[in-house]
Amino acid sequence: MALGMISLLALCMFYIQVPQCQTGCAEVDSMTEAVAGKGFLLGCISCKRREEVPGSAIVDWHYKAAGSEEFIHIFQYEYNNPIILHENFEGRLEWKGTMGTKDAQIGSVFIHNVTYNDTGTYLCTFHRTLYLPLNEEHVVISKEVELTVVENANPELTAVISEIMMYVLIAVLQLWMIGVLIYCYRKIYAENEAREARKAARSQSKLVELKDPCDGIYLE
Repeated sequence: MALGMISLLALCMFYIQVPQCQTGCAEVDSMTEAVAGKGFLLGCISCKRREEVPGSAIVDWHYKAAGSEEFIHIFQYEYNNPIILHENFEGRLEWKGTMGTKDAQIGSVFIHNVTYNDTGTYLCTFHRTLYLPLNEEHVVISKEVELTVVENANPELTAVISEIMMYVLIAVLQLWMIGVLIYCYRKIYAENEAREARKAARSQSKLVELKDPCDGIYLE
């Protein structure tokens, strides 16, 4: 009985801890404050509305310096072919987006050795083609990142809140796991108790059936 309870508890823990094999896409805004001399990730995510529709995407990055009116084309990515297009960023931009597929949904780039001259507006543009059953659909999606370069890092409110929420979520999940384990244990214990009660009742019933039918009958 003890071995059975342990096995069922282990099974409960397995279903709790093993994640479902599902993938998803979530659009998260880029950070906006970089530290001079350090690296910085320019985030850019564009999720497809329908994952089952095949597609392909070309990602362009443009940059507009603070006080300037025009964007300059600095980077382009098209399926395993990242190209740096401006000399000011030569050797400093690295593709950190979707790899191994033409259907890119993450278009992030990493800036190495950030300088104060990198302050400005960055424009990320997805040129996406969706291959529908009857025709092709072309979609253009753009996102802007206002980058500020500082001497020392300042913890952003969003990052602080995210970290706090992460710890709260971990604590809640642990409490939930404990609650599920207690529930499983009680349910298994109750089932075992009921099983033992049924066995005892059946045994008593058999004893009554086997009792001598002549008991209690006396000859006068």
